[in-house]
Amino acid sequence: MDDHSFIIVAIDGGAATGKSSTARALSERLGFMHVNTGAHYRTLTYALLEAGTDPTRPDQISKQLQTLEVETCLIDLSAQLAVNGKVLNENATRSNEVNAAVSIIAAQPKVRNFLFKYQRDQAELARNKNFPGLVMEGRDIGSVIFPDADFSFFLHADAKTRAMRRAKEGLKDSIAERDQIDSTRETAPLTCPDHAIKIDTGIYSLDTVIDHICQYIDPGKPEQTTP
Repeated sequence: MDDHSFIIVAIDGGAATGKSSTARALSERLGFMHVNTGAHYRTLTYALLEAGTDPTRPDQISKQLQTLEVETCLIDLSAQLAVNGKVLNENATRSNEVNAAVSIIAAQPKVRNFLFKYQRDQAELARNKNFPGLVMEGRDIGSVIFPDADFSFFLHADAKTRAMRRAKEGLKDSIAERDQIDSTRETAPLTCPDHAIKIDTGIYSLDTVIDHICQYIDPGKPEQTTP
């Protein structure tokens, strides 16, 4: 790895494929800034619902977005989205109400456009904060936000593994339904970029997945675990 280069790593995948665990662990190992764009959509969903917005009404969503100001609060390696000066805790953004509405709201073109520049600007923030790189996770990072990322990974896992992970998180949404909404939305659908490296997180441990990714990012660094 060139010490003088800034590296952008895009990690995409459907619900419960291990994106967040992988992205967080990778950022810790490499010292990169971590951005979870799924949390961005959950935070916006909470803010919109709190304001009484009907998630099925694009006109209401568009009007309410005009009242929201977004900025970044950096906590250790994690860049957190603050809406109107407030960073929400995970319990709030993973409530049943948010969980039921987030895919519907995230599918709205105006919502994705609202966050597009903000998410792209996270790379410049990471550079300004002297991070050697950025790890950004989501469903459209390698395809839309950073199609020119230095490294793009697409995580997947079998249905049983994903369902078990979802249940362990205490979330009750249907993975099949989430995949359907995410992959068929008009704007920035969930898709595996042609250039992305596919990794099955259902058959390997988290450490092995991280080792595998690091072998692409820094081939000269020895693996810490054995597949």
